[in-house]
Amino acid sequence: MQYKKLEVFIVLFCTSFLVNAQKLELPVWQEGFLDIHHIHTGRGDAAFVVMPDGTTMLIDAGDMSETHARTHSPRNAKLMPNASKTAPQWIVDYIQQFAPNQQKTKLDYALITHYHDDHFGEVDTLRTIAKGGYQLTGITEVGTMLSIKKMIDRGYTDPIDLKDSSIQSLDRYAKDKYQLIPTLKEYWKFIEHQEKKGMKHETLNVGEKKQIVLTRKPDSYPDFSIQNIASNGVIWTGVQNKTYRLFAKGSFPNENALSNCIRIDYGPFNYFTGGDISGIDGLGQMDLDAVESHVAPVIGAVDVATLNHHGNRDSQNPYYVRTLRPRVWIQQNWTADHPGEEVLRRITSKALYPGERDLFSTVMLRGAKEVIGGQLDQYKSQKGHVVVRVAKGGSHYKIYVLNDASETREVLSEFGPYISR
Repeated sequence: MQYKKLEVFIVLFCTSFLVNAQKLELPVWQEGFLDIHHIHTGRGDAAFVVMPDGTTMLIDAGDMSETHARTHSPRNAKLMPNASKTAPQWIVDYIQQFAPNQQKTKLDYALITHYHDDHFGEVDTLRTIAKGGYQLTGITEVGTMLSIKKMIDRGYTDPIDLKDSSIQSLDRYAKDKYQLIPTLKEYWKFIEHQEKKGMKHETLNVGEKKQIVLTRKPDSYPDFSIQNIASNGVIWTGVQNKTYRLFAKGSFPNENALSNCIRIDYGPFNYFTGGDISGIDGLGQMDLDAVESHVAPVIGAVDVATLNHHGNRDSQNPYYVRTLRPRVWIQQNWTADHPGEEVLRRITSKALYPGERDLFSTVMLRGAKEVIGGQLDQYKSQKGHVVVRVAKGGSHYKIYVLNDASETREVLSEFGPYISR
């Protein structure tokens, strides 16, 4: 009889262990789901999107130089999950874990929001040279390991021509310690080499809904679309594909303001991501002439939004926050500078918009915790990959936080379901 009880105990224990083990894994993507993975490598932004029919897209591939003292200072995050691979290699490893089976070795789209190291890479003396003759960093390394069908960026001629030698000789570029122009030159070599192998290269066409589309079963999901909102300070009006320009040709506000911005719509579900656009001026006041203020009316209320410029103090102005009023804010972070305390106050303010809102960050560094303190307790999670999973048809969604310190990326926590608006 005691043996019987022991057998029952062992069976129950094993069953419980297996159930708990299953709970640790992110449920496998199924056709009809929209998954948006915010990948944390400690070296910048990267978001992997699996659309309802299995079409895939990578938004940004940050990769900072390992030769900068800043990169290894307490100000910056560590390379995650460890230093056995480069940040782009970890991005590829992540994609190959969670991509649909037919998409393990390729991407339908890659979108670069703008040309900063934490979004597309940075050259340095440690980089490997690819067979195509370009340095492997950020998107060039990802695009060498995975074939990309269509590469989309903001171009290089608007509002100034970055291939013009007189532009390249300006102090802002010639003395740039983060080497934007040298990195761009490697990126252009990458594009030229990959185009010979069949990759298409395009600039984001503002106002369009047909540039980034479902490639496998578009007729099965007519309520899914990606709307191009802004690029190079060119803003969609919200009417057909008409646009207007913020920055005159020949002017250059800064690279952040030129970021590509898109809204993903799936039935009632809406998601916005805008690179490093901002809305607060140099005096700390709301800037109604900034990109945030201009895109807010055409974006409208959304369910999920990433924090522009990682939550930097120049972003998330009151008008923008009040207009988008997301249920979920996601911070793609890598530095103790983020979030700005005033940004946190704005995005959590019930005076700007009523109702609940949940905050998630891919990392929160000690410096931010020491300065901001208990206000950061408002975040549901401060560490890990953040996954948005939208149900078939877009009626509701969940947030999963995955372990960024583990190569298996088990689920640490689950939130929702949230009802789409």
